[in-house]
Amino acid sequence: MRANVIYGKGDVRVEDRPDPAIRRPTDAVVRVVAACVCGSDLWPYRGVGAVEWPRPIGHEFVGIVEETGAAVRTVKAGDFVIAPFVASDGTCPQCRNGITTSCDHLAFWGETDRDGLHVDGGQGQYVRVPWADGTLVATPDMPDPALIPELLTLSDVMCTGHHAAVSAQAGPGRSVVVVGDGAVGLSAVLAARRLGAERIIAMSRHSSRQALAREFGATDIVAERGDEGAAKVRELLGGVLADAVLECVGTKESMEQSLAVTRPGGHLGYVGVPAGGSELPIHTLFSDNITVAGGIAPARTYIPELIGDVLSGTIAPGKVFDLTLPLEEAPDAYAAMDQRTAIKVLLQP
Repeated sequence: MRANVIYGKGDVRVEDRPDPAIRRPTDAVVRVVAACVCGSDLWPYRGVGAVEWPRPIGHEFVGIVEETGAAVRTVKAGDFVIAPFVASDGTCPQCRNGITTSCDHLAFWGETDRDGLHVDGGQGQYVRVPWADGTLVATPDMPDPALIPELLTLSDVMCTGHHAAVSAQAGPGRSVVVVGDGAVGLSAVLAARRLGAERIIAMSRHSSRQALAREFGATDIVAERGDEGAAKVRELLGGVLADAVLECVGTKESMEQSLAVTRPGGHLGYVGVPAGGSELPIHTLFSDNITVAGGIAPARTYIPELIGDVLSGTIAPGKVFDLTLPLEEAPDAYAAMDQRTAIKVLLQP
């Protein structure tokens, strides 16, 4: 099969890889229909953290089940499925508590599972899925092709934006600020609107992203940053800061900005993958009684809640994909996102 492999900074290559096969009775093999590039894929691509050896990359995909192991019960060959960005068994205490990203048998796409068996990356033609029952979510029927980008967002970004909104207690009567205008930040705007937030301020300096933020439900846009950005938020909210702030980047600057726009007693939900230097200032949190919650989003827990709204057209998160390329052009997809000429790129194997 063909799959994307990262070799190092700025170096991804689509090459031949072994076809996956059932290795354990709890496995499934999925033919990938659509995958995509994530903002977190850009960290190794930009050289943040060494790539010690070439490895398959990609953790967001949807597809059709080709084969299942003898112990798989919830999906079958021919099912259209959504794969969350990690594999989980669905039965351990962590999974039963809804924190599937802390599963006792957690496996990451493109790495090895707890038994040392290779797991394929999501940016390829086929993937062996460990713990298929606990990981994959099947749609009721074969979806219309137009819905595939919408369903693909449930693999990561829509669930991650939802996690930020839930963690910050966005909801009716609440004012919300979203820090970050990438695919996760835009999804967080949509999630806040879905949860009934009254005022949603998107912090963005890019016109195309501002337009999509408004389409997703942002009532206001703030382009300023730092103290000026906080002052603008205060002005828009009538002299106060936000009830709920959604941090969707993961840098020191984004965390500082998020805290600067959170009112005393407010809630900050963070989902940006930490890039270093984004440690929380405990004295600020203590002094202003700011509640911080969030972390890596348990997408497998959220998919059943969100899938109905996607299938009904109530939400259309797939609009974050503003460029579609064949898998063979994955290097161009990475370059487009790295250079910010695309918000998020969908790859078609």
